Amino acid sequence: MKTILCYGDSNTWGWDAQTRQRFDLNTRWPGVMRNELGSEFWVVEEGLNGRTTVWDDPIEGDKNGKRHLLPILNSHKPIDLVILMLGTNDLKVRFSVPPEDIAQSIDTLVGMIFQSATGPRDAAPGVLIVVPPPTRKAAPEWRARLAGAQEKSARFAPLYKAVAAERGCDFVDAGETVSSSEVDGIHWDAASHRAFGIVAATAVRRIFSA
Repeated sequence: MKTILCYGDSNTWGWDAQTRQRFDLNTRWPGVMRNELGSEFWVVEEGLNGRTTVWDDPIEGDKNGKRHLLPILNSHKPIDLVILMLGTNDLKVRFSVPPEDIAQSIDTLVGMIFQSATGPRDAAPGVLIVVPPPTRKAAPEWRARLAGAQEKSARFAPLYKAVAAERGCDFVDAGETVSSSEVDGIHWDAASHRAFGIVAATAVRRIFSA
């Protein structure tokens, strides 16, 4: 059985913009992927609302993806593949970082995974980098804190793809399949979770059949 760790933010956790609750296990994309892949794969969901790549959040508490990464990797080892999808929360004005720095932060996390010895036989897990889709116009409650996010997130895909190429990681552009919700501009609806879960399962099969 292959173990896949999904490391992400609220779109991995399964935040529903309509109800402001969590989608059920079989609706959120890691669950869709698990059901598509079948019993030969164990899928670990590690989504956290507000998680950043490497930044300390002075308002929302301990959301630093870099700080959480190694304990989580060691908790679930041996891990065959880490699906890494972060960056949307880095767009908040309070961090004031350009998309190039966000992509570099993804690179930092990939380096940590490759050095972690948390794969089978203490090797490194594989990494699938997923670039999140561009945000839309944010809902009024998010608008001030996400000023400029649409423009920045629209530049993510080639930057993340370059990191994947440099590191020898697999790569998926989620924006080719899903769009951020029109309700709040950030999260995915149930149809998008299903669509991406199928895309992710296809990518995983490709990785393990290579």
